[in-house]
Amino acid sequence: MSDKGYIFQFLGDLRNNNSKEWMVENKTKFEKAKRIWVEEIEKIQNRLSKYNPIYNEVPARSTISRINNNRMFHPEKPIYKDFFSCEPGKKNPMADLFYISISPGGSFPAGSFMGGGLYQLDKDMLTKVREAIDYNGDVLQGIISEKKFVDFYGGLNDDPNKLKTAPRNYDKEHEYIELLKYRSFTATRDLTEKEVCSTGFVDLVEEAFVTIKPFSDYLKQSLTFEN
Repeated sequence: MSDKGYIFQFLGDLRNNNSKEWMVENKTKFEKAKRIWVEEIEKIQNRLSKYNPIYNEVPARSTISRINNNRMFHPEKPIYKDFFSCEPGKKNPMADLFYISISPGGSFPAGSFMGGGLYQLDKDMLTKVREAIDYNGDVLQGIISEKKFVDFYGGLNDDPNKLKTAPRNYDKEHEYIELLKYRSFTATRDLTEKEVCSTGFVDLVEEAFVTIKPFSDYLKQSLTFEN
C-alpha cells in the first residue's frame, strides 16, 4: 500500500467507526495519515509557488481543516469528517480560490475532488459578483466556455440554489441572465483514488490550478469591483 493509500484506508475505517472511542483508540493511525497528507500538501505548495510565492509562505498544516465537525448548528452530522482537505493559500487574499479534498468513494461534494470558486455567497459578495457580470459578463462567459476549462472541469458546476427568475434589478432579457441567476460559482473535477495515489498527482493538481486560475482571478477581482 502506498502512503496515500494509507490515508484512504484510515478515512474509510473512520467512516465506518465514527465515534470518539474509536478515534482515541486509533489516534496513532490518524496522526500518521495526517502527516502523509501534510507532506503531500508541501509538495503541492512548492509546485504552485511557481505561479505565486505566497504558497511557500503558508504553513502546510494551516491549510487543512479540523477533523472534528462543528455540530453546534448541525447536530445531525457525525462527530468526525471522513475527508482530508487543503486550501493551499488558506484564505490569504493573495492566494487563488483553489481547494482539494480527498475521501473514499463518491463524487463532489463527497468523495475526492479539486477545483475552486465561491460557494454560497453572502448577500454583499453576491451583489458584487453580479455587478461584475452585468459589466463584463462576456469575460466570465469566455473563461468558462474555453475548451481547456470545459474539457478539464466540465464547465461551471450546477447550482441547486440557482434562481428561477431574474435577480432583483436585472432584466430577464439580460444577455447573461443565466449567469446572474447563480448563487454559487464553482468548478470541480472528481478524483479517483488511483489518481490521488499516483506519482503524478502533483502534476495533475498543477494542471487543475492553472486551468482554473482565470476563473479564480475573475471572481476575486469581482469582489473589489466598482462600476
